[in-house]
Amino acid sequence: MASGEGTVRVDSWIWSVRLTKTRSLAASACKGGHVRVNGERVKPAHAVRLGDEVRLHHAGRERIVVVTRVVRKRVGAPVAAECFIDNSPPPPPREDVAAVAQRDRGTGRPTKRDRRDMERLRGRPAP
Repeated sequence: MASGEGTVRVDSWIWSVRLTKTRSLAASACKGGHVRVNGERVKPAHAVRLGDEVRLHHAGRERIVVVTRVVRKRVGAPVAAECFIDNSPPPPPREDVAAVAQRDRGTGRPTKRDRRDMERLRGRPAP
């Protein structure tokens, strides 16, 4: 079967078009219910065809893609970009991510005042 026709396993396709780093991560995402094809949760062996909508929750982000080309083997990034249409919402801007407070190395344990300041910074009421 040629690379542009027929069907292929969903876990293999997700890995082939570089949505996940490894095929085992793609299979785990399917088993965990993080992959939907046309709105239905699927197992790793589910067949993907042209025009299917694949939703993947991975790395804290939802990816929504429409299959435009079926590939069986992992392809380079430029070719992978041609295999799907990305309808995903844009990732949140980096400024919106809360900064993690870090202490200088060697300063020891935080004092009670330090702890209260950190709690106030996080928006929690200090006891």
